Parts: sequence; structure tokens; C-alpha cells
Amino acid sequence: MKISPYQNGRFKSFLEQKSTEFRDLIYQCQIGSRYFDSGEEILRQGEQLQHLCVVPVGRVSMSIIAANGRRFQLGEANCDYHIYGEMEYFTQTPCQWNVVADEHMQVDIICIQKLTEALNSRPEMMFFFASALAEDYQDSMDIYTNRLLHPITYNIAYDLLVQKQANTLLGGFGKVNQEAERFGTSGRVYRRAVKDLMDKELIRKGEQGLEIVDESALKAFLDAYE
Repeated sequence: MKISPYQNGRFKSFLEQKSTEFRDLIYQCQIGSRYFDSGEEILRQGEQLQHLCVVPVGRVSMSIIAANGRRFQLGEANCDYHIYGEMEYFTQTPCQWNVVADEHMQVDIICIQKLTEALNSRPEMMFFFASALAEDYQDSMDIYTNRLLHPITYNIAYDLLVQKQANTLLGGFGKVNQEAERFGTSGRVYRRAVKDLMDKELIRKGEQGLEIVDESALKAFLDAYE
């Protein structure tokens, strides 16, 4: 979640009015900062949460590893005062995801005990967590549902369309293997699906990665699955 409120939701006006107060509350609980290099884990799956982390700026990726060793990449986020560890803070469970720095960055460390005391004295600030977690939950469920219920060619095409039409919080990767993990598959299967979409002249490889050739045709391709 971000410290600043999202642009929609039932409590949008209230959150905008209290945004500065919420930011102050979070940073009143700061106990320091730490620098991470590219590839270093900010949070590690399975470890107990020691503190919340705020990333003012920088790219991070999130992944989860199953018991069989397969990894699912949720995607890469360009941070703008993003908070990590908030779900585990409320559930008091070990970290569910690996959160990895994708470039050198500063991470601000937030004390769990101080935050708990601050929220107990200012319970209205819980609206920020509740609203952000609800929106993040819906976004995540949309990703999981599409990955589970549709073939990979559909998911690649749909992802490209969403990335083009909306200002999404999670982006893709430049490396094939990481992109394959984002779609819950292997590099070989991912390449074959991309080739299928290219053979249909729906997408192409550009300088910045995969690009849509014909948006109308791509939408028709997606609609055929409905």
C-alpha cells in the first residue's frame, strides 16, 4: 500500500483530508533507515515481521516460492512511499512474500510497537490501512483469477492491454524467465505463447518489450474467450 490514499473508494474525501496526518503518524514511528542494493531482500518469505518498511522511491519486485520450488512473481512496483509488511503486521503471521530491491534504494524502518500505540490513540487512521488493503486485495484477486482460469496466451494479451490502458501499480520484467514466473509458468511455455500471439500478428517485440500491433484485434481475441 501507499502512504498517500488511492484515487477512489468510499472514504476518498476523508482520506484526502487526513493524508498529511497519516503520513506524520507513520513517520513519528520511524526508528531509522537502511540502504539496500539491487537483489537484496527487504522482506523474506517465512520470516517473522520485525518492522514495517517504507520505500520512498525505487523499484521492488515481489515473489512467493511454493514447496516444490516453483516461484510466482507478482510483478515489479515503482515505489512512491509504499509500505511493505502491513498485512503481516495486522495478522501477526510470517512474511508471505519476498520483497526484493531491484535497484539501490533507501528504506525507512517503522517500529511495530510505536505504530500500534499510535493507532490505538488515533483509531480513525485505520481507514487508511482498511481502504488500501481492500483495493490491493481486489487487484491481487483479479490477477490470481485470470492466471488460474485462462490460458497463458490470454493472460499475456490481457496484461499488455491493461498495461497500456491503465496506470497499473505492478509492471512486468525485462527478463523472459521473470516474466514467465509472473504468469506462473516456465520460460519455454512463455516463449511459445508469445510466438503464438506474434504469429497471429497481435503483438510484436519492440525496444521496450512486447507491444500491441492491433488493439482492436487483440480485444477481439480476448472477447472470444468470454
